[in-house]
Amino acid sequence: MSLIAAALKPRSLLIATDFSEASEKPLRHALAVARFYGSRFCLAHVVSSLGLTMAGPGAIAASEESVSRDAARLQDSLVRTGALVGIQHKFIIRQGELWPELREIIGQENVDLIVVGTHGRHGVRKLFFGSVAEQVFRQADCPVLTFGPHSYENPWIGSFSTHRTFLFATDFGQASLHGLPQAIAAANHFGATLALLSIIPAVPSPQYRRRHTDVDLRELREDARIKALGRLAELANNAMLDIRPELHAEFASTMPVSERILQTAERLGADLIIMGLHYSAHAGVISHLGLATAYDVVCRAGSPVLTVGCRSGDIDTRSRATETANSPLSEADLIRIHGFGVKW
Repeated sequence: MSLIAAALKPRSLLIATDFSEASEKPLRHALAVARFYGSRFCLAHVVSSLGLTMAGPGAIAASEESVSRDAARLQDSLVRTGALVGIQHKFIIRQGELWPELREIIGQENVDLIVVGTHGRHGVRKLFFGSVAEQVFRQADCPVLTFGPHSYENPWIGSFSTHRTFLFATDFGQASLHGLPQAIAAANHFGATLALLSIIPAVPSPQYRRRHTDVDLRELREDARIKALGRLAELANNAMLDIRPELHAEFASTMPVSERILQTAERLGADLIIMGLHYSAHAGVISHLGLATAYDVVCRAGSPVLTVGCRSGDIDTRSRATETANSPLSEADLIRIHGFGVKW
């Protein structure tokens, strides 16, 4: 199944849970998605071997027994309330290293969509114990839908709404644009307005400031904003959207890129944030929509966040929606055109 079909009409979805209160909200949303599309529902929990191995077999057995009781209670509750009626479901408990076990489950169950929840600002790390969060975002072969503590309580999927807004944030790099087809398809599927957002992290260097007046800098900033809007317009013109999109270009200025994304999402009342990320076993990808930004957005957003990872080589630059704007604004480009000294 294609990535687009997987996110919009998943045949099989998996929710990774730690049975905490933070997992209750994404569980409701995951069940709503499964019911709406008739998806197979899989709930998975991995008893981390971290620390338990040194404590001995008794500690591992006790932990597995406790988790099994939690899973049984949850399943009984869902059955009793009718939440699982008509939904093909499966509960899986594993013991071992978190990401390798989750990855194996995802492959065995042919999962099309992963649903996770966060505890707070650093909730992804807390839920998945450190680097596993990076592995989920970067290495999952399917989209990841994340619900943070500030996202809305009740699922909107399957409910009637006269208007929705989806926000797609991009730095014009191929990795971030890999999520654009998902954003376009989702907007058309749900009859939503797609807001295309570019955050310009361009700040004039101190040396450049000394050579130009504030008026010059304002003009250069406006030129940069107009150029970003022009590139967004190219994307929009080739996107074949059913509803006229909105174009937004904002300067990050002194605040993190994630803060601007969150501010824009709140201002627009976005129902969903969509971001394309680079699939990689290694951190350090040059992009202002990188892992740190994704962490901050998913943990603090007032709406769910859909992240779409891509492998190098998975990007189809022939796509009508991306062929005219498939490279990031480089430092050299901004210096040459706008006189900005930028580090992405």
